[in-house]
Amino acid sequence: MTGKLKDAVAVVTGASRGAGKGIAVALGAEGATVYVTGRSLKEGDAPLPGTVAATADAVTKAGGRGIAVACDHARDADARALFQRVRRERGRLDILVNNATFLHDKLI
Repeated sequence: MTGKLKDAVAVVTGASRGAGKGIAVALGAEGATVYVTGRSLKEGDAPLPGTVAATADAVTKAGGRGIAVACDHARDADARALFQRVRRERGRLDILVNNATFLHDKLI
């Protein structure tokens, strides 16, 4: 860890797996606090492996601070609550990685 992002606050959407997870962990390796969002709370919630809690743990193990937040970004109320929480807890947002997506089952 180089700590270049030691004081940075980030939100990575769709971070249960894939690119979102990789980006969240990379930000954590630089020391960032990362709010990890997604819909997968427990294994089996989606056809692919990965959860927001597992990614948040990986962010923390990499050297940052991972914070798991269940959020369905298709629901305005969920997204609003997420950003209100970030503002309340951290006072600002430095990095937003908008990675959330929906893949139809036939594409998986």
